[in-house]
Formats: sequence, structure tokens, C-alpha cells
Amino acid sequence: METLKPVPAYVGGTWEASEHIATITNPYSGKPVGNVCLGDSKMAQKALLAAKEAYGQYKKLPAHARAKLLGQILDGIQARQEEFAKTIALECGKPILDAQREVARSLFVLETAKEEAKRLGGEIIPLDLLEGAEGRVGVLRRFPLGVVFGITPFNFPLNLVVHKVAPALAAGNTIIIKPASKTPLTALLLAEVVETTDLPKGAFSVIPLSNDLAEQLALDEDVKKVTFTGSAAVGWRLKALMPKKRVTLELGGNAGVIVHEDADFDFAVKRCVAGSFGYAGQTCISIQRIYVHEPLYERFKEAFVEGVKALKLGDPLDPQTQVGPMITPSALEGTLSFIEEAISRGARLLAGGKRRENILEPTVLEKVEPSMRVVCEEAFAPVVNLIPYADFEEALAMVNNSAYGLQAGVFTSDIARVFQAYETLEVGGVIQGDASNFRVDPMPYGGVKDSGFGREGVRFAIEEMTEPKLLVLNTRAGMQEGLAGKTPPGE
Repeated sequence: METLKPVPAYVGGTWEASEHIATITNPYSGKPVGNVCLGDSKMAQKALLAAKEAYGQYKKLPAHARAKLLGQILDGIQARQEEFAKTIALECGKPILDAQREVARSLFVLETAKEEAKRLGGEIIPLDLLEGAEGRVGVLRRFPLGVVFGITPFNFPLNLVVHKVAPALAAGNTIIIKPASKTPLTALLLAEVVETTDLPKGAFSVIPLSNDLAEQLALDEDVKKVTFTGSAAVGWRLKALMPKKRVTLELGGNAGVIVHEDADFDFAVKRCVAGSFGYAGQTCISIQRIYVHEPLYERFKEAFVEGVKALKLGDPLDPQTQVGPMITPSALEGTLSFIEEAISRGARLLAGGKRRENILEPTVLEKVEPSMRVVCEEAFAPVVNLIPYADFEEALAMVNNSAYGLQAGVFTSDIARVFQAYETLEVGGVIQGDASNFRVDPMPYGGVKDSGFGREGVRFAIEEMTEPKLLVLNTRAGMQEGLAGKTPPGE
């Protein structure tokens, strides 16, 4: 794809240019890597009408046809893997090896969706549980909702788009994607792939929209489901504006990890370094708080800081790079203000804390307080806090002392403590023996509290994008013998 020529929006199966152009810059170099045409209200309405019309056709396709279409999208991405990875690295500053892994994960999501499309069944429910209901049987199936509107973030410009597109199409819905304003090129590249498949025209659109226009589209009554991944402030605002609409919110976090004295020490250190600074900490489940058992604290601190200082910083296109730039200079400046505030209030800087052009050095703090912004707010940056604890119950309480609750990691080999953490921690997922950022794409993924509600992961997203409908069969209709004097139950 020639990225310096403005890339049109993909509206209802056709490419549409506009006079309003946005330039996409490389977070590392600050240089332009592409231009995109911004959508307007007419494009949004055209995409919605096309999606609504396509839904009438698409929902009738048999499972094998939907699976085949998902396979065609998979094959199209697979044929252009390196192009996708390079586009991701250029527009969001993700190290190229991580970008390649993101593409591979997206293929896995599509493969999973392809299989789930074939397994979208139901269940038989016996209803002869009350006198008078003899011969009644319930058939429960899930039906698609209609038009889905997906709003996606900058940090996984392919995989988090696919996490919305794949289950929507697997279930028989149609979908419109509003990609992140900083990283729309990857989603538009996906549109190029989709265009080559047999997917009905209008079933898929990608339109770079302003937040105001995206909000208007989300509120339209013809949009039956909104699935949003992004900031808590925007997500909760959207939900407040449409209390009756089906909504999934995958919002932020400030993940906590507990390292108890019986943990596999070397593995815990390795995984905590990776889990804190992968993609410069710009993931919702990146580690922000590490609670270390006091008998282990000094040893862990020394090994952890050593591992952090060994990380390779630099150009995302260099395969040796492990930590690249933050998405924007303003995001970097905001993180520096968090760090400076913490130090001014008594926190101790163990590593990093400095800016190298558009890269923030991986930063480690200790002697922090729960009220410091770097602890209680979402940093979404390469910053982590080390905090000692005396006993396991105290550590659980400290992890819970957060407005967020997405995932938490617990390094312990004691199964009783594992289940204590599972039952106590106020999060959507507890990861035993690994960091909070562990995720296999089919697993149910989502949070509680300010981290949102609903779940992604293909099978679970399909449930969010479908409606269960019951059919009650009277298998003895017209056969009254043995039922004299019995009244069927009802309201």
C-alpha cells in the first residue's frame, strides 16, 4: 500500500476519498508515514445503511460459508504478513518482532473464529418440570444482533481490530470499524484484504472518524452493538449516553503482580521485566505495580533492575529493539510528570526516568505511596513500582486498592494461596505463575470496576454479539390423553 498518497476510507465495500486528510507520523522518528482520508457524517451513514442491508443477506449464510469467508481473510493477511508487521511498527512504534507476533496472533484469532462459526450451536432444555408441562421441550439458540460498531485503540492496530471483526462475522453480524486516529493504516490495510474476499459488500467498513462523529454513529438506533477498547473516560461516557444499547467496554488498568517467597525466582524476574516494559508499557495489562514478599524484596529488586537496564532501546524497525517510543510526545511528557511528582513526594528512582528523544527509559520506582498518580492512575507507559509486603493477605489488599481490575499476576507455588488470590482479587483474570500481561487470545478477557465489563476472546465475544432466543415445542399438541384437568403453567 502506498502510504504517502492519502488512503481512502473503506465505506460499505467501496473506497471513498475526502478533502480532509490526516497525516500519520512515526512515533520514533516523528516523520510522516502515511496520510488517510477522514470520514464525514455522510460516509458514516452510508456505511451504516450498507451494513444494515448486507446484514439481511449475511445473517442467512450457513456456518460453513461464514467459516470459509473468515478463512479467506486469514489467507489474505497471511500472504502479506511482513507488510502488516512493518505498517504496525511504523505507525505505532511497536518493535518489529512484537509487530510480527501481533500479526501471528491475529491469524490465530481468525482461525479460532473460523472454527467457532461452525460450533455456534445451542442446547435442548427440558421443560416438563411442572405438572401440565408434559411434552414441552425448549430449544435455545443464539442469533446475531445486526450491525456492530467497533472502536479500536492504537496499541494493537491489527489484533484488536480482528478481535472485534472476527467474532462479529462468525456470528452473522456486519461490522463498521473506527480505528484509532494515530494508527488507522493497519485497519485500512485489512480492508484491502477483505475487499479481495467473497464477503458481501457492506458487511465490513473501516472509516477514520472524529470522536464526535463516532459518538453519533454509536448512538444511531440501527447500530445494535458497540464494542469499545480505549480509555476509561471515553468508554464510560459512551455507556452513559446509551444505557439501553448492548455495549462491551474493554478499558484501562494499572495491573498488580504479587511475587511471594516460594515463587520460581528467576522466572518471576524475567517475566516481570517483560511484562512491565513490552511495547513501552502501552498495554492495558502491562505491569504497573509489583508487590514483593519482604524476605525476597532486596534480592528481587537487584535482579529486576539489572534486567531492566539490559533492555535494548531504539528504532522499532531494528530487530534488536525491545523498547521503542511512546505513541506521542505528549504521552511521554505526561508520564514524566507522574514520575517527577512521585520523586518530589519521596519516591526513589532505581532506573530510567529520563527521555531519549521520543523514548522514555524503562523506569523503576520504589518507596511509593498508594496516593501517588504513578501508582493509583493508569500510566500506560514504561514505568513500574516495586513495593514490599509482609504477608500474602496484605498483598491481596494492596492489589485490590485500585479503581481498576483487569488482570493480576500471582507468583506462588502454594495452591491454597492461588485459590485465595482467585477468590479475593477484584479483577477479570488471575494469572498464576506468570505476569498480568499473559493472554492467549481465545481466553475470556475483560475487567471489572473502571476496567469495564463484557468479555473478548472469540467465543465469549460471540456471546456478547448474539441474542439467545428460546423456542418452546409442544410435542404432544393435539394429544390430550392423560392430560385431562391439567393446566399448562404460565404467568
